[in-house]
Amino acid sequence: MNEFIAVAKHVFLKNYVNFEGRAGRKEFWYAFLFTVLVNFILGLIPGKVGMIITILWSLAILLPTLSVGARRLHDINKSGWLQLLALIPLVGIILLIVWWAQEGEKTENQYGPVPEDVKVEQ
Repeated sequence: MNEFIAVAKHVFLKNYVNFEGRAGRKEFWYAFLFTVLVNFILGLIPGKVGMIITILWSLAILLPTLSVGARRLHDINKSGWLQLLALIPLVGIILLIVWWAQEGEKTENQYGPVPEDVKVEQ
C-alpha cells in the first residue's frame, strides 16, 4: 500500500507535467488504478456538488495522466503523441491499452534510461 501511495505522489505531484523520460508499467498502472479509485469515490457524492468536484478533479489530473501515458509509450520506444489515437473510437483506445501493457525496453532508448521500477522487476 505504501508503494501504491508513493507512486501516486510521484506521478501526480512530483512529475505533474513531465512529458520527458520513461515510465514503467508499475508506475503507469498504479497511476491508472489511483484515478479509477478516486473517480469511483467521487461518483458516490450525490448532486451538483459531486458533479462539480468530479469535474475539478478531472481537470486537475488531465496533464499528469497525459504525461504518464506519454512516458509509458516512451518506454516501448513510441512517441507520446500516439495518445491522440484515443480519439479514434474503440480501435484507438484498444491499441493504446495493448501498447501500455507491453513490457518496456530493457536498455536505454532515445527517450532515456530504463525506469527504476523496470530495473526492480528484472
